[in-house]
Amino acid sequence: MSKKMTGLHRRSFLKTTLATGAAVAVPAIIPASALGRNGAVAPSDRIIVGGIGIGNRGTYDLGCFLEQTDVQFAAVADVKEARRTAVKKMVDERYNSQGCAMYRDFRELLDRSDIDAVLIATGPNWHATAATYAARAGKDIYCEKPCTKNIAQSLSLAETIRRTGRIFQAGTQRRNLPHFAFACELARTGRLGKLQKVFAHPAGMQAMMSGWLPAQPDPDPNLVDWDMYLGPAAWRPFNAKLLDGFNFEKGGGLVGGGVLEWGSHCVDLCQWAVGDCPPPVEYNPPQDGRMVATYENGVQLILRETEWIPLGSCPVRFEGETGWVEAGDSGKMVLSSPELLAGRTVEEIGGYPATFHVRDFLDCVKSRSQPKGNAHAAAMAHIACHSANIALHLNRKVTLDLTKYEFVGDDEANRLRSEALREPWRL
Repeated sequence: MSKKMTGLHRRSFLKTTLATGAAVAVPAIIPASALGRNGAVAPSDRIIVGGIGIGNRGTYDLGCFLEQTDVQFAAVADVKEARRTAVKKMVDERYNSQGCAMYRDFRELLDRSDIDAVLIATGPNWHATAATYAARAGKDIYCEKPCTKNIAQSLSLAETIRRTGRIFQAGTQRRNLPHFAFACELARTGRLGKLQKVFAHPAGMQAMMSGWLPAQPDPDPNLVDWDMYLGPAAWRPFNAKLLDGFNFEKGGGLVGGGVLEWGSHCVDLCQWAVGDCPPPVEYNPPQDGRMVATYENGVQLILRETEWIPLGSCPVRFEGETGWVEAGDSGKMVLSSPELLAGRTVEEIGGYPATFHVRDFLDCVKSRSQPKGNAHAAAMAHIACHSANIALHLNRKVTLDLTKYEFVGDDEANRLRSEALREPWRL
């Protein structure tokens, strides 16, 4: 086939062929699986997925995608050869084929017209940039969290997704777990009375820096592409200890810390409980082990590490005038009154699996509806985390103007809203 023909999406080719009445040579016997029989999904109905930066967490996410019968995973892009080959082996063994392509530069993967969606599971330094490139290339996106490094990136990514009409799912998989969803529903629908406080677990209230370590010899770029690994982050010399680092610092030397890591989940659930509204406007530094932020309507968002009912990791608590609920990763809830259940049985699913979240994403790719962890919801939750992190870093109160998403009369805080990106990675 010519390059032009091989670049056509199979669905576009079929539609064009049928419309023109052109003859197509077909085998006399077509396997039932190719027609979607015997429980299989026909190729024309499969979602073709590629992966960008598939490491430890990404490998788990990939497993969730591979479980779905309407997914065909076609390619992986990673700066590390060992990861590229490991993913190819995993995928090819799953499909009993040699069809998974490998790329060092993710832009080559995005150039493929047959790929419908991408799984982005790089380090957080790359999330927003890779997602922006993917959206501009017409791909739907499942992106691990934290999705952004700062407030400006949060706004930019959400606007890019809106403008391009792409489906975006942040990796905040707890939104698709029954007990967390039910707890948020109780708060959001007034079943707890007028909502007063929402509590999130930050897993460490500290603003960290990734640092600068002594230079070591650069690795062979075919094995580890250090320049591509840095991507939009400020250049620094190679050091193996940085190779699997969580992040690179943003403006002012500040990175997410525990507020952004767990907050991407816990604060996100609190945002859902208050109705996915804009983030709090006032953020106070820690006092007596708590950080308090206040929404425009007076509801308080409280970050605390202690005083939790032992319900597993990532706990949240919602308090209203007449009731409260607390939930965690065990799959269990504790309610102020059994009457809040109203006769309902809420399935207990512990261990925060991502399978349901992946399925939600794939269903929305097909229906073009908004998934639970959509770009707007992710932006609002991330901005809350970034703002809290700035108050933590500066150790003083900051006030966020929700019309401009800038801090009122605070040049120092506003300098932490964004960062310079290294060429050529402009958003």
